[in-house]
Amino acid sequence: MRYSRAARRDKRRRDATDWALFLLGGGLILWGVVAGAQAMPYNWQWYRVPQFFYRVIDGELIWGPFIRGLLVTLQITLWGGLLAMAIGVTTALLRLSRSFIGHAIATVYLEAVRNTPLLVQMYLFYFVLSPILGIDRFWTGVLALAFFEASFISEIIRGGILSVPRGQWEAASALGLKPGPVYARVVLPQAVPLMLPPLTSSLVNLIKSSAIVSTIAIFDLTNEGRNAIADTFMTFEIWLSIAAIYLVMTLSLSGLSAWLERRARRAERRPA
Repeated sequence: MRYSRAARRDKRRRDATDWALFLLGGGLILWGVVAGAQAMPYNWQWYRVPQFFYRVIDGELIWGPFIRGLLVTLQITLWGGLLAMAIGVTTALLRLSRSFIGHAIATVYLEAVRNTPLLVQMYLFYFVLSPILGIDRFWTGVLALAFFEASFISEIIRGGILSVPRGQWEAASALGLKPGPVYARVVLPQAVPLMLPPLTSSLVNLIKSSAIVSTIAIFDLTNEGRNAIADTFMTFEIWLSIAAIYLVMTLSLSGLSAWLERRARRAERRPA
């Protein structure tokens, strides 16, 4: 009991020290930002920012360009994420297969995509593949982002599958399970909790990378911000607001992933 009380006392002391350091660091950063903003010869106009989110005209709520751009960004992220997961799973399975051709195709795709800039790929999709496939700007941006992010997702999935001990595969095969049920009932339940954190990082990166679709004239959140700056010259207010919106999206996704990971680990520890 004495040891338990001492341990709790040490934990409270460490927590208090951590909070003190956090508040001190946060206060210094906030002071630096405020002091720098006051020292700048810039006319801050934060009161004009809300109109880019919404306006009320004659009792009617009208959404501003930031909300319209945010919806486009969310659509790009949703479709890009779904396609990236599908392409990533397919590529990972090809890399794990015994087919020489499949393994070679997957390897060439990974090396080509992961070692060239996303901006160059976006232009190739827009100027080369888009006229061939007959798709519009929106789907061109979605495909470019999906193929780029899938190259990282595939390696995450492959690493998660390979992390399952070989004995689990052999035991499942000894029970007479076919490859499909082996993946669904034995391998993936053990691999998914390991995949969730890096997969979340890839999806967060997809949200941030979606800003590059503004280069092909898609009116996403970033492009709407650039248009607002061109109209108002409120450079800092607009970009800080845009950054805050992206931060809310990425932190929300990270929080959801942490919750899913905790649930998966609790289910894994639960006795059968």
